[in-house]
Amino acid sequence: MDEEKDNTSKEKYHQSKEALGMDPETRNEFHWWPISALENDAGKSMEVEENQDPTHPAFRSKDRLVLYHWTQSFSSQKVRLVIAEKGLPCEERDVSMPLTEHKEPWFMRLNLGEEVPVIIHGDNIISDYNQIIDYMEKTFTGEHIVQLVPENGSLLHSRVMQYRELLDSLPMDAYTHGCILHPELTTDSMIPKYATAEIRRHLVNASSDLMKLDHDDDAQLTEPYLSKQKKLMAKILEHDNVNYLKKILGELGMVLDQIEAELEKRKIEYQGQKCDLWLCGCVFTLADVLLGATLHRLKFLGLSKKYWEDGSRPNLQNFFERIQKRFAFRKVLGDIHTTLLSAVVPNAFRLVKRKPPSFFGASFLMGSLGGMGYFAYWYLKKKYI
Repeated sequence: MDEEKDNTSKEKYHQSKEALGMDPETRNEFHWWPISALENDAGKSMEVEENQDPTHPAFRSKDRLVLYHWTQSFSSQKVRLVIAEKGLPCEERDVSMPLTEHKEPWFMRLNLGEEVPVIIHGDNIISDYNQIIDYMEKTFTGEHIVQLVPENGSLLHSRVMQYRELLDSLPMDAYTHGCILHPELTTDSMIPKYATAEIRRHLVNASSDLMKLDHDDDAQLTEPYLSKQKKLMAKILEHDNVNYLKKILGELGMVLDQIEAELEKRKIEYQGQKCDLWLCGCVFTLADVLLGATLHRLKFLGLSKKYWEDGSRPNLQNFFERIQKRFAFRKVLGDIHTTLLSAVVPNAFRLVKRKPPSFFGASFLMGSLGGMGYFAYWYLKKKYI
């Protein structure tokens, strides 16, 4: 049944291309490496930002959909999943947060808030996560395009809106920062151990730099910039509070209990009927996209054994196993064990592109990357295969 659904998803994808007047064989919607790692990329912005303005009309057409995102951004992942589930042809531009591409002039012309995701569709530039999803649902409709939000006024619609609000209210940034800073609260986290030491070193340096700037009368920085940096610092320091982290993780457990009970209700509600059961009914909706993305992130952070892989929430575990098999999830999120690698390697190549090393340095880098890939392959094969 899953294989048939995958084929159906692929067919809908090609049909949606035709519906938008495009040749279904001329463009692949998704790439394992972000488009920006290729020749026409956002990562090339340091070289061409003065000549290529993404907001310029020459770079926009009526049917062209362009998404600026970062691979590890949770909001970006949810938007990419929506686009994939709807089967929309989309050009993806990866904006590397570690390389601070979101602070470069070419991107700030798209979003002064310096945040991803951002979409461009014709003359429309949308930079708010919720507005992007609502725009997708309202704009892209038709016989061959899946609607993830049911008709307003229906029972299904009210359920979807309820869980959309609930899932979007979860403090995922706090979970992420907290689990990096306190790996002792996680099990089998995909985040490398050195990340904890690195982020703590960054916090010390950033705090020291802010104190210096605060007392520097000649600093060429605006008050809004300093204010923003201080708020960010305070936010991360709050996430470093282990008692706060334990509190929000306890609240997360209660949310997952509610979702586990809701999934159980669906089994009773549709008992005897032959259909795939999802969070709100027999139809796959936006609520399922958001829940799937949430569980994927929790698994990545090393929280899955605490919340469902210990057998305490069997409905949640079954849901996660099924949603990972969907065509859209495999294309957007891939294998969870290579999630970090898919973000790190393109950044390494783009950094080298900006500051080319010597011949010896380049050879050493390529050899190191090859060695890392080789050992990573055998480690994963030994552990999971």
